[in-house]
Amino acid sequence: MPGHELLYGRNAVAEALQGRRQPRRLFIAEGVKEDERLRAIIRHAAEIELDIDRPPRMMLDDVTRGANHQGVALEASEYEYLDFDEAIHAPGTVLVLDHLQDPQNFGTLLRAAEAAGVAGVIIPQDRAVAVTPAVVNASAGAVEHLAVALVPNLARGLDTLKRAGWWIIGLDSGPGSVGLYSTEIPTPVALVVVTEGSGIGQNVRGRCDLLVSLPLHGKVASLNAATAGAIALFELLRRESLAGSDLGEPHPAVD
Repeated sequence: MPGHELLYGRNAVAEALQGRRQPRRLFIAEGVKEDERLRAIIRHAAEIELDIDRPPRMMLDDVTRGANHQGVALEASEYEYLDFDEAIHAPGTVLVLDHLQDPQNFGTLLRAAEAAGVAGVIIPQDRAVAVTPAVVNASAGAVEHLAVALVPNLARGLDTLKRAGWWIIGLDSGPGSVGLYSTEIPTPVALVVVTEGSGIGQNVRGRCDLLVSLPLHGKVASLNAATAGAIALFELLRRESLAGSDLGEPHPAVD
């Protein structure tokens, strides 16, 4: 249905019912085994007087195109992106995703970002995966509680972040990068994460104040974006915790 999406999976549905979306109808497959998570979903649906349908499981298989829906789906309004200014309203680390295209990677990183308490997430409008039901499921519903903004031009968005006081730190193992754990990093940080193997594009790289990399001591030459991004986010969170509420020196203005 235009203007609406079908979310699936128990965690995704439970979090969506507590997020910004407007729920329309809850679907619970016939004969599905109820656990505490599902019972909580049913109680919440009853509290908000949400219609509940009990279709055959095969019907949910069809409408979710064979996804692992766990017997639960929710018809709800489309994901609500925030304006750029809203997404960076709160102080703290901002996550900037440079054209991630894999829904699983994207969702996993968003889950880590929400757990790390990022202030907001910035993604480009084009050539990148959006917040789809697959991404919501991969994030275990965490994206429903994140401030995510779409920007038409990622480089210009970084310029705006600089003017607002953020330092642009690119997670990249290419030339010019320094070790994350052995480097002083000013705060607040806008952390740029890119798809594995592609490297940060020149236009975005030119906006970075610092490029950092993770030390790899095993035989694997790289980590995927979700794993590398999560490690970096929690290292930044550790440093923020040690520094208390101090957000560091303001970033110099961009001409």
